[in-house]
Amino acid sequence: MTKQLSQPAILAANPASGRSLVFRLALEADPRPAIRSLAQGFDPNWGVVGLGEPLVRTLGTEVPGLRSFPALAGPGCAIPSTQQALWIYLGARERGAIFDRSERVVALLGGRLVLDDAMDTFAYGGRDLTGYEDGTANPSAEDSVAVALVPTGDGVAGSSFAAVQRWVHDLGRFCAHPRDERDLMIGRRHSDNEEIDDAPPSAHVKRTAQEEFDPPAFLVRRSMPWAGAREQGLEFIAYGRTLDLYERQLRRMAGSDDGIADALFRFSRPITGGYYWCPPLRSGQLDLSRLGL
Repeated sequence: MTKQLSQPAILAANPASGRSLVFRLALEADPRPAIRSLAQGFDPNWGVVGLGEPLVRTLGTEVPGLRSFPALAGPGCAIPSTQQALWIYLGARERGAIFDRSERVVALLGGRLVLDDAMDTFAYGGRDLTGYEDGTANPSAEDSVAVALVPTGDGVAGSSFAAVQRWVHDLGRFCAHPRDERDLMIGRRHSDNEEIDDAPPSAHVKRTAQEEFDPPAFLVRRSMPWAGAREQGLEFIAYGRTLDLYERQLRRMAGSDDGIADALFRFSRPITGGYYWCPPLRSGQLDLSRLGL
């Protein structure tokens, strides 16, 4: 039942093209008309809508489990928080459709929420720009429902929590390392995607092994690459029934518990970070009853 209530793009495969947008609250503007307009006019087949804590608090309410993204620091690494009010991910086969949907979303918000950042993303054969497969440890389609969706609760059943970060890769630095060393940084062999059992504890796979957390911290990852004229990287997107799942992984990556930072930081760095609540659907529209709308 919760699957039927969820925004469909959360559990669907990644599109060929996408755009990740974040919006800030306009000064002294009441966001209620904009959010009602978005709920009525947003087609769930366009992508995913996520509300951040600043917006929910401005509406005078709360969503259990929603909080702002934490800024963290560890040995040789820094993880920033750039929490915003609203995040929307749009997906389509063609970039023209992405453009049209982006324009429609901005119009629906009517200037009460202001576009702060947008990044176009693309499919890269299921791989990160490093060439390694991305999302290998994703749960099966059947298990994804229990992993990604809130199971019960008035106005929250079928909803999800999203963690969104933009990572900038230094591919020149990464590729300067020998192939064997690159494999050890990731924790998988590029040749066959097999996990390396004796990889060092700093290997990315070791740092984020979902089954080794207590309880297990499985997530549904829907990350996609991005590339500009001078920089490139990964728009990391992960959905879970609670934000605790991702935050445990994030803190281990930063070495919060044992002082060992993820080897990912040797060639990549996050420049954004936000947590968002993705409301369920009712009668084909965003269900904002939990927010009193």
